[in-house]
Amino acid sequence: MSDTAINDFRQLLGRLTAQLDGRPLDAALDAWLNAEHGAQSEVYQALATACRAGVTEGWLCNREGGGIRYGRIFKPAPDLHGFSVDVVDMQDIAGPHHSHPNGEIDLVMPIDGDARFDGRPAGWLVCPPGSAHRPTVSSGRALVLYLLPQGAIEFTR
Repeated sequence: MSDTAINDFRQLLGRLTAQLDGRPLDAALDAWLNAEHGAQSEVYQALATACRAGVTEGWLCNREGGGIRYGRIFKPAPDLHGFSVDVVDMQDIAGPHHSHPNGEIDLVMPIDGDARFDGRPAGWLVCPPGSAHRPTVSSGRALVLYLLPQGAIEFTR
């Protein structure tokens, strides 16, 4: 586990979350993220490269349950503008149903070219406050990075 890699990842996320700070989690943010930081962008490529390396090196997705590898790498913090950061590694599976009291921002990073997360290809998905879903990866394997305002998530019993 490389402290330098983890610190670089955190700094990259801090620069991104600075751009998200105070913005409503809505369709406009979804469109903006995909236009500004979509799958062909430098930010997307840097995050995807860091996530793949983190999985390989074992500092990301270092837990497993129900066929899903996962892990919260960072708790909400001022340098992350109040967002927590989780990364999951899923292949053709639906995860546990949960809701997002403050919303959720997802970065979809297919490992298999056609993999989709909740029907979305490589790129961003913004779930508004109060939304809920059973996160699902179909058509292959994908890493998904979750940004949760104040780390808020409520799993359905």
